[in-house]
Amino acid sequence: MKTAQKHLLRRYLLLCAGLVIMAFGVAFSIKGGLGTSPISSLPYVLSLFTPLTVGTATIAMHVTLILLQILLLRRQYEPIQLIQLPVALVFGTLTDGAVWTIQNITVQSYAARWLLCAVGILLVGVGVSFEVTAGVVTLAGEGMVLAVCRAFGTPFPKTKVGFDVTLVLIASTLSLLFLHRLEGVREGTVAAAILVGMVAKQVNRPMQRFSRRFLEC
Repeated sequence: MKTAQKHLLRRYLLLCAGLVIMAFGVAFSIKGGLGTSPISSLPYVLSLFTPLTVGTATIAMHVTLILLQILLLRRQYEPIQLIQLPVALVFGTLTDGAVWTIQNITVQSYAARWLLCAVGILLVGVGVSFEVTAGVVTLAGEGMVLAVCRAFGTPFPKTKVGFDVTLVLIASTLSLLFLHRLEGVREGTVAAAILVGMVAKQVNRPMQRFSRRFLEC
Protein backbone atom coordinates (compact mmCIF):
# COMPACT_ATOMS: atom_id res chain seq x y z
CA MET A 1 0.00 0.00 0.00
CA LYS A 2 1.35 3.43 -0.93
CA THR A 3 2.35 5.76 1.89
CA ALA A 4 -0.33 8.34 1.04
CA GLN A 5 -3.07 5.70 0.99
CA LYS A 6 -1.87 4.21 4.27
CA HIS A 7 -1.80 7.70 5.80
CA LEU A 8 -5.40 8.40 4.67
CA LEU A 9 -6.60 4.99 5.86
CA ARG A 10 -5.19 5.62 9.32
CA ARG A 11 -6.87 9.01 9.45
CA TYR A 12 -10.20 7.33 8.75
CA LEU A 13 -9.45 4.76 11.44
CA LEU A 14 -8.97 7.66 13.89
CA LEU A 15 -12.29 9.11 12.74
CA CYS A 16 -14.06 5.76 13.21
CA ALA A 17 -12.58 5.41 16.70
CA GLY A 18 -13.83 8.89 17.51
CA LEU A 19 -17.33 8.05 16.25
CA VAL A 20 -17.46 4.94 18.44
CA ILE A 21 -16.34 6.92 21.50
CA MET A 22 -18.84 9.71 20.82
CA ALA A 23 -21.65 7.21 20.30
CA PHE A 24 -21.04 5.74 23.74
CA GLY A 25 -20.83 9.25 25.15
CA VAL A 26 -24.32 9.97 23.81
CA ALA A 27 -25.59 6.65 25.17
CA PHE A 28 -24.24 7.32 28.67
CA SER A 29 -25.73 10.81 28.64
CA ILE A 30 -29.13 9.37 27.73
CA LYS A 31 -28.85 6.69 30.40
CA GLY A 32 -27.96 9.34 33.00
CA GLY A 33 -31.29 11.06 32.38
CA LEU A 34 -30.01 14.55 33.13
CA GLY A 35 -30.13 15.80 29.58
CA THR A 36 -27.97 15.13 26.56
CA SER A 37 -25.50 17.38 24.80
CA PRO A 38 -27.10 20.14 22.66
CA ILE A 39 -26.37 18.33 19.37
CA SER A 40 -28.05 15.14 20.65
CA SER A 41 -31.00 16.79 22.38
CA LEU A 42 -33.16 17.06 19.25
CA PRO A 43 -32.68 13.45 18.02
CA TYR A 44 -33.32 12.16 21.53
CA VAL A 45 -36.56 14.10 21.92
CA LEU A 46 -37.70 13.01 18.45
CA SER A 47 -37.10 9.38 19.44
CA LEU A 48 -39.51 9.78 22.37
CA PHE A 49 -42.63 10.60 20.35
CA THR A 50 -41.89 9.10 16.92
CA PRO A 51 -41.10 5.55 15.77
CA LEU A 52 -37.49 6.65 15.18
CA THR A 53 -34.64 5.39 17.33
CA VAL A 54 -32.09 7.89 18.63
CA GLY A 55 -29.64 6.76 15.96
CA THR A 56 -32.18 7.00 13.13
CA ALA A 57 -33.27 10.44 14.33
CA THR A 58 -29.60 11.45 14.44
CA ILE A 59 -29.16 10.34 10.83
CA ALA A 60 -32.30 12.26 9.80
CA MET A 61 -31.06 15.42 11.52
CA HIS A 62 -27.63 15.14 9.91
CA VAL A 63 -29.16 14.65 6.46
CA THR A 64 -31.27 17.77 7.04
CA LEU A 65 -28.18 19.73 8.09
CA ILE A 66 -26.30 18.59 4.98
CA LEU A 67 -29.19 19.80 2.79
CA LEU A 68 -29.22 23.13 4.63
CA GLN A 69 -25.48 23.50 4.02
CA ILE A 70 -26.05 22.99 0.29
CA LEU A 71 -28.89 25.53 0.26
CA LEU A 72 -26.79 28.07 2.14
CA LEU A 73 -23.59 27.74 0.15
CA ARG A 74 -25.00 26.81 -3.27
CA ARG A 75 -22.09 26.93 -5.74
CA GLN A 76 -19.64 27.43 -2.88
CA TYR A 77 -20.56 24.05 -1.45
CA GLU A 78 -17.67 21.63 -1.76
CA PRO A 79 -18.83 18.17 -2.97
CA ILE A 80 -16.19 16.51 -0.76
CA GLN A 81 -18.37 17.52 2.20
CA LEU A 82 -20.94 14.94 1.05
CA ILE A 83 -18.73 12.47 2.92
CA GLN A 84 -20.70 13.78 5.92
CA LEU A 85 -23.57 11.56 4.72
CA PRO A 86 -21.91 8.13 5.15
CA VAL A 87 -20.32 9.41 8.37
CA ALA A 88 -23.81 10.30 9.61
CA LEU A 89 -25.09 6.83 8.72
CA VAL A 90 -22.22 5.20 10.60
CA PHE A 91 -22.58 7.48 13.62
CA GLY A 92 -26.33 6.95 13.87
CA THR A 93 -25.91 3.18 13.67
CA LEU A 94 -23.16 3.26 16.28
CA THR A 95 -25.33 5.37 18.58
CA ASP A 96 -28.14 2.82 18.48
CA GLY A 97 -25.58 0.08 19.11
CA ALA A 98 -24.14 1.92 22.09
CA VAL A 99 -27.61 2.56 23.56
CA TRP A 100 -28.39 -1.16 23.22
CA THR A 101 -25.04 -2.17 24.75
CA ILE A 102 -25.58 -0.27 28.01
CA GLN A 103 -29.34 -0.78 28.25
CA ASN A 104 -29.04 -2.96 31.34
CA ILE A 105 -27.22 -0.34 33.39
CA THR A 106 -29.57 0.92 36.10
CA VAL A 107 -29.33 4.22 37.95
CA GLN A 108 -31.37 5.34 40.93
CA SER A 109 -29.62 8.07 42.87
CA TYR A 110 -29.06 11.59 41.59
CA ALA A 111 -25.32 11.18 42.20
CA ALA A 112 -25.24 8.07 40.01
CA ARG A 113 -27.03 9.98 37.27
CA TRP A 114 -24.39 12.69 37.43
CA LEU A 115 -21.69 10.03 37.24
CA LEU A 116 -23.12 8.65 34.01
CA CYS A 117 -23.58 12.18 32.72
CA ALA A 118 -19.92 12.93 33.48
CA VAL A 119 -18.82 9.75 31.69
CA GLY A 120 -20.92 10.81 28.70
CA ILE A 121 -19.37 14.29 28.62
CA LEU A 122 -15.87 12.85 28.90
CA LEU A 123 -16.43 10.35 26.09
CA VAL A 124 -17.99 12.91 23.75
CA GLY A 125 -15.09 15.29 24.39
CA VAL A 126 -12.52 12.56 23.69
CA GLY A 127 -14.43 11.52 20.57
CA VAL A 128 -14.46 15.09 19.28
CA SER A 129 -10.69 15.23 19.79
CA PHE A 130 -10.29 12.06 17.72
CA GLU A 131 -12.47 13.57 14.98
CA VAL A 132 -10.50 16.82 14.92
CA THR A 133 -7.17 14.99 14.93
CA ALA A 134 -8.25 12.75 12.04
CA GLY A 135 -8.88 15.88 9.98
CA VAL A 136 -10.72 14.13 7.15
CA VAL A 137 -14.30 15.34 7.49
CA THR A 138 -16.45 17.20 9.99
CA LEU A 139 -19.75 15.91 11.29
CA ALA A 140 -22.82 17.61 9.84
CA GLY A 141 -23.40 19.70 12.97
CA GLU A 142 -20.01 21.36 12.82
CA GLY A 143 -20.31 21.50 9.03
CA MET A 144 -23.52 23.48 9.42
CA VAL A 145 -21.83 25.95 11.77
CA LEU A 146 -18.96 26.39 9.31
CA ALA A 147 -21.44 26.88 6.45
CA VAL A 148 -23.24 29.65 8.36
CA CYS A 149 -19.89 31.30 9.15
CA ARG A 150 -18.92 31.18 5.49
CA ALA A 151 -22.28 32.41 4.20
CA PHE A 152 -22.78 35.27 6.66
CA GLY A 153 -19.26 36.03 7.84
CA THR A 154 -20.06 35.37 11.50
CA PRO A 155 -17.34 34.26 13.96
CA PHE A 156 -17.22 30.54 14.68
CA PRO A 157 -17.53 30.68 18.52
CA LYS A 158 -20.67 32.84 18.46
CA THR A 159 -22.18 30.85 15.61
CA LYS A 160 -21.54 27.59 17.45
CA VAL A 161 -23.27 28.91 20.58
CA GLY A 162 -26.20 30.13 18.49
CA PHE A 163 -26.48 26.76 16.76
CA ASP A 164 -26.45 24.86 20.05
CA VAL A 165 -29.03 27.18 21.59
CA THR A 166 -31.26 26.78 18.53
CA LEU A 167 -31.16 22.98 18.78
CA VAL A 168 -31.93 23.09 22.51
CA LEU A 169 -34.85 25.47 21.97
CA ILE A 170 -36.31 23.28 19.21
CA ALA A 171 -35.88 20.15 21.34
CA SER A 172 -37.47 21.85 24.35
CA THR A 173 -40.42 23.13 22.31
CA LEU A 174 -41.10 19.74 20.73
CA SER A 175 -40.78 18.05 24.10
CA LEU A 176 -43.33 20.36 25.72
CA LEU A 177 -45.72 20.15 22.74
CA PHE A 178 -45.73 16.38 22.26
CA LEU A 179 -44.68 14.99 25.64
CA HIS A 180 -46.11 17.75 27.87
CA ARG A 181 -42.90 17.70 29.88
CA LEU A 182 -39.27 18.63 29.39
CA GLU A 183 -37.11 15.71 28.27
CA GLY A 184 -33.55 15.59 27.00
CA VAL A 185 -32.78 19.13 28.15
CA ARG A 186 -31.74 19.50 31.75
CA GLU A 187 -28.74 20.45 33.86
CA GLY A 188 -26.65 17.84 32.09
CA THR A 189 -27.22 19.69 28.80
CA VAL A 190 -25.74 22.86 30.27
CA ALA A 191 -22.80 20.90 31.68
CA ALA A 192 -22.17 19.27 28.30
CA ALA A 193 -22.35 22.60 26.47
CA ILE A 194 -19.67 24.00 28.78
CA LEU A 195 -17.42 21.00 29.35
CA VAL A 196 -17.28 18.99 26.11
CA GLY A 197 -15.16 21.63 24.40
CA MET A 198 -12.90 21.88 27.44
CA VAL A 199 -12.37 18.12 27.51
CA ALA A 200 -11.61 18.06 23.78
CA LYS A 201 -9.11 20.88 24.20
CA GLN A 202 -7.30 19.07 27.02
CA VAL A 203 -7.16 15.83 25.04
CA ASN A 204 -6.01 17.50 21.80
CA ARG A 205 -2.37 17.94 22.82
CA PRO A 206 -1.65 14.29 23.73
CA MET A 207 -3.81 13.25 20.76
CA GLN A 208 -1.60 15.27 18.43
CA ARG A 209 1.50 13.49 19.75
CA PHE A 210 -0.21 10.10 19.43
CA SER A 211 -1.48 10.81 15.94
CA ARG A 212 1.96 11.81 14.67
CA ARG A 213 3.37 8.47 15.81
CA PHE A 214 0.31 6.55 14.59
CA LEU A 215 0.24 8.16 11.15
CA GLU A 216 3.98 7.97 10.56
CA CYS A 217 4.72 4.44 11.76
